[in-house]
Amino acid sequence: MKNRLYFDVSRNDTATKKELFEKIKDEKNTIGYYNLPDQDISSLLAYAASFDDDIEYIVVLGIGGSSLGAKAIYEFLKPRNGNKRKLVFFESTDPVSISYIIAQIDISKSHFLVISKSGTTIETIAVFKYIYSLQSDPGYYTFITDKDSPLEKFARGINAKVFHIPSNVGGRFSALSAVGLLPLALCGIDIKALLSGAGQIKESFFHDGYIRDILLDKALFYAKHHAVYHINCIFAYSETLKYFCEWYVQLWGESLGKKQRHSSFNVGLTPVGLIGPKDQHSFLQLLMEGTRDKSATFIKIEDFKDPLIIPDISLQHLESLDVINNIEFHKLINMQCDATFEALKIQEGIPLDEISIQAVDEHSIGELVYYYELLTSLVGRLIDVDTYDQPSVELGKTILKDKLEKLKGL
Repeated sequence: MKNRLYFDVSRNDTATKKELFEKIKDEKNTIGYYNLPDQDISSLLAYAASFDDDIEYIVVLGIGGSSLGAKAIYEFLKPRNGNKRKLVFFESTDPVSISYIIAQIDISKSHFLVISKSGTTIETIAVFKYIYSLQSDPGYYTFITDKDSPLEKFARGINAKVFHIPSNVGGRFSALSAVGLLPLALCGIDIKALLSGAGQIKESFFHDGYIRDILLDKALFYAKHHAVYHINCIFAYSETLKYFCEWYVQLWGESLGKKQRHSSFNVGLTPVGLIGPKDQHSFLQLLMEGTRDKSATFIKIEDFKDPLIIPDISLQHLESLDVINNIEFHKLINMQCDATFEALKIQEGIPLDEISIQAVDEHSIGELVYYYELLTSLVGRLIDVDTYDQPSVELGKTILKDKLEKLKGL
């Protein structure tokens, strides 16, 4: 991964950067996601290898952090991987969506992963109850949850397989835990390479590598200017990164939109996920000429490993566009990225940076996931919020539970 910053970085922040780094080093001893690249995955690999080849669908029942990480990685790799099995997600209580997904799969050739950190996520359990009413054989299910959660107790009661989420790993930081790794491994994705990519970013950050100063500088800029540039856009130039953008939106929004720990102020940074070149024809105008309250990170892929070429043909009345003839599509999309980036650089007051990842492969997406998790933790520290809780989300769950109890007359 390469990351270049195109905004002014203060050279007077050495002491602040050192203090921030030391705080993150200390945090690494209590927050579990930092150490996921080094975990033992032998049990996950052995379990995945034990699955019968007749299983065609791995079906995830989960929402938010229980599904978005695996989905982001799977969808990024899907065009290149020729996956062993299809990964399907139930992420909503929308009845139309549930019925549609059920119609697309063969339950007899499916295995269901029921994922809930607390073990009591209403959306997940609601969908599970419906699926379970159609197929109650425990052999069709694997459960991923906190140790001793109500969901684990249910799973043990029916003698189903259970994997645990580490207690110090929050849901939106769990993509590199069993939450993400098991469904990916079951689809034939190389989870060793995924963790290797994450591990490379970890090594570079914690052992004085190139990425440390980049991340510290970027986090400091975001934090210092969060009241002005409070909207942070990812402009990713590959359709494969569509669901990575969705994962980023949850990670950034739920982690950083908080009341400060040592004041009564509400703060936050609003994430926006964009896909180029499509969103050049929608959001770019606002970014370029709208209110100067947005920063943008461009993500490009250096080698798509796809030789697709625009044919050398001329079309009547469109001869002026023969300039694209014989150009590889991967060159065209990166030229579009570069041209848009350069157009924005000409404008004043738009902080920009550019991330280049090597390829559409496990190592590259592992790097990107861990990079953004680190960046989120750094910014959270600097704007003085608890990066790892979500009190307002929990309030909504409590209100929903009260409504359900009133409906039932409890």
